[in-house]
Amino acid sequence: MKLHFFGAAREVTGSCFLVETGNVRFLVDCGMVQGGNLAALRNHAPFPFDPELIDFVLLTHAHIDHCGLLPKLTRSGFKGPIFATPATVDLLGVMLSDSAHIQQSELKRPAKLYRKKEKIGPLYTQKDVRECLNQATTVEYDSQLKPHPFVQCRFRDAGHILGSAIIEVWVTEGGSTKKLVFTGDLGQPGRPILRDPTPIDEADILVMESTYGNRIHKDMLSMEEDMIAIVEKTLFKRGGNVIIPAFAVGRTQQILYHLHRLTCERRLQQTKIFVDSPMATEATRITREHIEIFDEQAKGLARWHAKSKDIPYLYFTATVEESKALNRIHSGAIIISASGMCDAGRIRHHLLHNLPRRECSVLISGFQARGTLGRQLEEGADKVRILGKEIPVRASIHSVEGLSAHADQSALLKWASLFRKAPHHTFVVHGEIEAALPLAKALEQRYGWSTSIPEYGHEVTWA
Repeated sequence: MKLHFFGAAREVTGSCFLVETGNVRFLVDCGMVQGGNLAALRNHAPFPFDPELIDFVLLTHAHIDHCGLLPKLTRSGFKGPIFATPATVDLLGVMLSDSAHIQQSELKRPAKLYRKKEKIGPLYTQKDVRECLNQATTVEYDSQLKPHPFVQCRFRDAGHILGSAIIEVWVTEGGSTKKLVFTGDLGQPGRPILRDPTPIDEADILVMESTYGNRIHKDMLSMEEDMIAIVEKTLFKRGGNVIIPAFAVGRTQQILYHLHRLTCERRLQQTKIFVDSPMATEATRITREHIEIFDEQAKGLARWHAKSKDIPYLYFTATVEESKALNRIHSGAIIISASGMCDAGRIRHHLLHNLPRRECSVLISGFQARGTLGRQLEEGADKVRILGKEIPVRASIHSVEGLSAHADQSALLKWASLFRKAPHHTFVVHGEIEAALPLAKALEQRYGWSTSIPEYGHEVTWA
């Protein structure tokens, strides 16, 4: 039995793990690499395995760094099923279609906006996306799945985004069965909308995320107080706009939840909120359709929202013209737009118009991968390049980590503590080395676990 690490190894994005035995070969995730000048080249490179020989794919959730290369996989010859929860399958149609659209749009941009050798063709088309979606098969939480005579699986709630899953996998070879657990991305417990991550009691091999393995998030009350201070100072004292780069799936809905609840509780003045992302609009609709997997607090807010009482002004832009019109608003607006790391989508236009203005603020609401525009802003750049133009950064930049959909170090360790016995070995992934190393050391020192941090291409063999 072999386990290969073909992504999210000493980095956050590009999740892709290959499990193979003499009888079966399958992937857990097939995600896109994000951030840095080499991301596009890596995404366009041939797969380090033969897609035609893959029997099936298990998908943890619908974020693009976990699912973004699935259409490329099917285009390259993969014919098997893609298993995911119902909500994830619903979101896949939105995420992958938007990804194909962005790639095609980038191709049409004037060549002068690109640096030398930067412009390359799309990874896949809308036709590829449709064919990929035909291979998606839904799996309910906590049900048993047997995708192959020698493999059994169970999807458990990861509490990260709508439909996200921890995947338990039992693989049998030569009469011996080993249990592998892939965390995908774990959510922060006690956060609104989604339920807390499901505890797992045992595993032979654990593949565990570490995005915030070196950080502790602020508690929700402190985080909300930060949000209130940023919004009120920017909108009502300085007369500017608040620009929020946000992932269309998960983060946008979470931010809307907080803004609505704070308004309902009269802790925040009435504001004008614009969601400028067709993908986020569709993802929000899908989120409302899956209220059965909300936590109780979110269900209560949904009931309040249905009564249309004291709701803040909220508008979802539908057209390019409406998006452009937002750039003529000079004060009093909260504009939420994708992409969350600022490297694509409409958010770049809003940053282009608002970053040079001292009265405005940018609220960074999630992890920013190394090499992204969001990371440059987070690290204090005084000027950035957007759409071929050099833009001065005069707006205030605020990072509100408590909004992250990822578990922090404390939550990751608490989740690990619920194992009845230590896994035979734990591979710490989905984190830059600065985050993965402290988590691996903490697991070793507190619980006596055997851990390692694999590099890209690392292969593990066990009997």
